[in-house]
Amino acid sequence: MPSDIISPEISDYCDQHTHAEPALLRELSEETFAKASQPQMLCGHVEGRFLKLLVQLSGARRVLEIGMFTGYSALCMAEGLPDDGKLITCDIDEETSKIARRFFARSLHGSKITIKLQDALKTLRELEGEFDFVFIDADKENYGKYYEACFPKLRRGGLIVFDNSLWGGKVIDPAAGDPDTRAIVKINELLARDERVENVLLTVRDGMNLVRKM
Repeated sequence: MPSDIISPEISDYCDQHTHAEPALLRELSEETFAKASQPQMLCGHVEGRFLKLLVQLSGARRVLEIGMFTGYSALCMAEGLPDDGKLITCDIDEETSKIARRFFARSLHGSKITIKLQDALKTLRELEGEFDFVFIDADKENYGKYYEACFPKLRRGGLIVFDNSLWGGKVIDPAAGDPDTRAIVKINELLARDERVENVLLTVRDGMNLVRKM
């Protein structure tokens, strides 16, 4: 996982001047860094508050997440949902899902969340109904497949958000030929020219690509 592209000083400043992280999420972050093998995969305070805000601003009632990890981003988005809102989150890692389940059970918003612990593309084939908001933060090589599988299930005017869209700056490195970088470059180029959507690529943390279905 590439490092963040902004300086630690700016990152700290943003953290200090963003609405406070709830205590349960702070505890989840601490446990993730203590127990998970790749804790840098956690979206963290600023991005988590941003996801919550996006869910609220979009008026979403049904959210789909691809890539749950230890559940931080799912809890943030669930917090932004109304009381009867629903969030389906997909992952394949049984160990990190155990952490997520424990924290979902302790959260006031955990009852909004349903975990699908299997290949996300299989889950996408099985899901019915429309979604208002999709967050994609899973294996980068499948970003294109996730996009095409999610698109028909997203309502008109709905949002898809891709994480790690700048991949530590490697997207502008002509020498970076690894599969993950190539996949992210490809999806970024597709989104910029896809006439079915409008998008904006943001320099939030490691890059977030916001995509609205026209």
